[in-house]
Formats: sequence, structure tokens, C-alpha cells
Amino acid sequence: MKKGIFVILSGPSGVGKNVLVDELVKDGYGEYSVSVTTRNKRKGEIEGQDYFFINKSLFEEKIKEEDFFEWAIYNNNYYGTPKNYIIEKTEQGKNVIAIIEVQGTMKIKKVYPTAITIFIMPPSIEELERRLKMRNTDSEEDINRRLKRAKEEELYKDKYDYVVINDDIKKAVLEIEKIIHDNEK
Repeated sequence: MKKGIFVILSGPSGVGKNVLVDELVKDGYGEYSVSVTTRNKRKGEIEGQDYFFINKSLFEEKIKEEDFFEWAIYNNNYYGTPKNYIIEKTEQGKNVIAIIEVQGTMKIKKVYPTAITIFIMPPSIEELERRLKMRNTDSEEDINRRLKRAKEEELYKDKYDYVVINDDIKKAVLEIEKIIHDNEK
């Protein structure tokens, strides 16, 4: 049986990673990897589908037990990728698509070098700011912090296997689907 691939998307908050992954999963290019986080659930998010929402002390306990493939703190919240899920799915021949921030991706590349990493870029910082404001989930302070963080994250883009500019969802999805197809063994 052929082994599945682990595909990681990273990029600034508001760049459209969730929409891209939803389309990739819908098109049959992989299964969504559900991350664990300590951040508050946003309106419309579903436990176990969007994230596993847990408190900080439980997350820290899971770190000690090495339950995460990677974990990091982003915008004052913990995020982690449960490693057993990735290993089990790829061993079953299934592709797994995860959204992981840049530090986590750099950690994973060291221990899972066959992971395919894709950095998602906005067409411009102005467009990113517009998208963050349009989703109406963050305060002005949070938006400014996310924009500052986006500029820091962009410095990592050259460490990724691929860079995709999300100026058009359909075009970006097709580009990522081609990347996945070209990397399947």
C-alpha cells in the first residue's frame, strides 16, 4: 500500500488557509488534521472539526506526555498537532492536510522531512488587513498584532517547499492540488 503524504499549509492569519483546506478536502486531496488549541472558540466553530479546544493546564500535560507532533504559542494561545493522527492516517495511505504556523512547521520538517510544506501568501498586506477586518472576529488591537505577525511570518516563506499566493481561491486550490498530485508516490 502506498503511504499517504503530510501536507502543511502555513501563512498569516486571514490569508484563507481554512477555506483552501476545506476545498482540498472536499475535492478528495486529503483529510483535515484537527489541531488542539487553548484559544477561545469562535462563532460557528465546531469542537473536533475545527479544533479540539482544551484549557492551558491540560495542554501543558499533553506536552509533557509528548502527545503532540509539534506545538507552539501563537497570539498568546497554545496550538498543537496530535502526532498519532498524522502517523496513523499516512500509514493507511491517506493524505493529511494541516494548518500549522511557521515555527511548528520548521520543527516538523526536522523530524518529518517528507512533509510537503506550502506557504500561503496574501496578494498584499493591504488585502490581508481588509480580509481580517471583514471577518469581524478580532479587535483593532488583535488585527494590528496579526498584521505585525504576518510580516514576521513572511520571512520564513523561502524555507517552504512551495509558496502560493491566494489572490483567487479557485486558482490557489488548483495550484495546491497540482503540488499534492506531483508529490504523491
